[in-house]
Amino acid sequence: MSKVKYYYDPDTLSYRKIEPKKSRRYRNIALFVVGSALCGFFGLILLLNTNFVNTPRELSLSRELKNYELQFELLNKKMEQIEEVLSNIEDRDNNIYRLYFEANPIPEEQRRAGFGGINRYKSLEGFNNSEMIIETTKRLDIIKKQMAIQSKSLDEIALLAKEKEKLLAAIPAIQPINNDDLTRMASGYGWRSDPFTKARKMHWGMDFTAPKGTPIYASGDGKIIRADNNSSGYGKHIRIDHGYGYISLYAHLSKYNVTKGQRVKRGDLIGFVGSTGRSQGPHLHYEIFKDKNKINPINFYYGNLSLKEFEDMLKYANQENQSLD
Repeated sequence: MSKVKYYYDPDTLSYRKIEPKKSRRYRNIALFVVGSALCGFFGLILLLNTNFVNTPRELSLSRELKNYELQFELLNKKMEQIEEVLSNIEDRDNNIYRLYFEANPIPEEQRRAGFGGINRYKSLEGFNNSEMIIETTKRLDIIKKQMAIQSKSLDEIALLAKEKEKLLAAIPAIQPINNDDLTRMASGYGWRSDPFTKARKMHWGMDFTAPKGTPIYASGDGKIIRADNNSSGYGKHIRIDHGYGYISLYAHLSKYNVTKGQRVKRGDLIGFVGSTGRSQGPHLHYEIFKDKNKINPINFYYGNLSLKEFEDMLKYANQENQSLD
């Protein structure tokens, strides 16, 4: 309730009530309203710049930011799982696949290398969560690089596997005469007595005794590079180039079943046992060359002999007896 004011009137010797002017009353009301509005405005500005009151848009942005932070957290957990799987693949790549195919492992520093040069993440700087965004982006970039390296490595392994398959098919790995057709393993690789001069000389192959006309089979995939009678001592003979530095030779044949330039597979019939050339009787003289050097064929019969058959052959091959050619 507003106070009532009085003044003393000397003419009437009494107190008279002061009646305020209407204009002043309106001015006071206006001042009160303006002052209240200004106080309210500045109070609202102050509240909006504190954490006590948020606008609907700010509340929406805050919820969106929290959702982004949650998504980044989930993304980092997924990246941890990807890194774990990738690490397992890399370990198998280096220690199983590359070891098996005799390929050099990929160095760890090459797999884990970052990115040098210019700052790739400058556009991500200057935000409230820049550090988290930059670190996550870096991890993604490194994972992408690791996956590219691993993908290239697996392509290389697939190529090596294909080459290994060709190599395994090409290596002369079976006995050129079936055991059922074999009379005996007459002579092996090493120093033997010459059947004509009786002098001790190096015998560069293995002699398989079998009746004339016994089938002879290619010991590995390859190409016929010779099928003729133009090499001293061998008589009618066949040479197969298996690739990878391997050549097999089949000598003293009675006839051929292939021609020069023909491609053959392991186990294909290529000719028949005979006694042509420098020979004392029907047999097959068999040699293997590796990089133009003659090597012992005994080490290449893992393709069609049992352990007992191989042990028997090894025993006969190591006897220093007389060769048949």
